[in-house]
Amino acid sequence: MTLDPTRVGRDASRIAEEVIAHLAGLVGAKLTVTLEIEAEIPSGAPDQVVRTVTENSRTLKFTSQGFEKE
Repeated sequence: MTLDPTRVGRDASRIAEEVIAHLAGLVGAKLTVTLEIEAEIPSGAPDQVVRTVTENSRTLKFTSQGFEKE
């Protein structure tokens, strides 16, 4: 499923209420929920954005994050 970046909060909330909550309520259920963010920026990300996103990702304890040049 691909979420609209301008409505991700609302959509994630609906997914939590309408799907995850039902699964989590099952006896013995162990759930893993992951979030992947991919951005294509033709001109590249400015250094300040790279620093901010990298720092925020670390603060939010993302298991992996990074920028790639193509």
